[in-house]
Amino acid sequence: MGLRSGSDFLNQFLRARLSREGFLGLHLTLGVLFLSVATWIFADLAEDVATGDPLTITDAHFSNWLHAHATHPLTSFLLVVTNLHSTLGVTVMTLVVCVYLWRRGLCQWVFTLVVTVYGGMLLNFWLKGVFQRARPHFDDPILTLTSYSFPSGHTMMATVLYGALSAVIVSQVRDWRWRVLTIVVAILLIALVGFSRIYLGAHYLSDVLGAIAEGAAWLALCLTAMDTWRRGRGRRKAGAGAGAGGRSRSGL
Repeated sequence: MGLRSGSDFLNQFLRARLSREGFLGLHLTLGVLFLSVATWIFADLAEDVATGDPLTITDAHFSNWLHAHATHPLTSFLLVVTNLHSTLGVTVMTLVVCVYLWRRGLCQWVFTLVVTVYGGMLLNFWLKGVFQRARPHFDDPILTLTSYSFPSGHTMMATVLYGALSAVIVSQVRDWRWRVLTIVVAILLIALVGFSRIYLGAHYLSDVLGAIAEGAAWLALCLTAMDTWRRGRGRRKAGAGAGAGGRSRSGL
């Protein structure tokens, strides 16, 4: 009897966690899973950076190879890319998108975008202070920066910005082809920004990978929290409506 009740409870729990419509269903399960994986990847990279594991040797070799094979046209293009995704650039893009979403009546997404992007900036600033990794050094640098290197701020901001924008678009379109295209474009833009930082000598490969993992974890946390809050709010409204309807019928 005890085994059967325990099995029934487990089955009910699993069905609830995999339900598409449930308040704490599939969206929360996937969000927690994605958050856990991204956090684990970031922690693994951070440990390698902090302890000087062989990954740091790969970092140096890759940065040196890119610097030795730099070309003027590619350098000019990637300087534009990296400047567009500076703190100022991302701030302006975020505010423009927020104004557009506000005019469309998507106020919940405005709040989500603000928390995701600007909260991510603060998180990245704090993590740089924790690890205090020096930036790559070259005798003839393309960029000269004095702030810390791990994790990459530009890549982190691109990850949370384009990740949040793709979530907005995916939530508004129904055609799966547009959804896939949106996600692919977001990934390519994040990769381009990350590559620009390595190519220009501002960061190592592990700085960029760590920033993507950090950004993905923060993005998963913010999107999951927003969706859970939205579902809970809808559930409470539905319950209140049902209660008002019941009172109205009983009054008649």
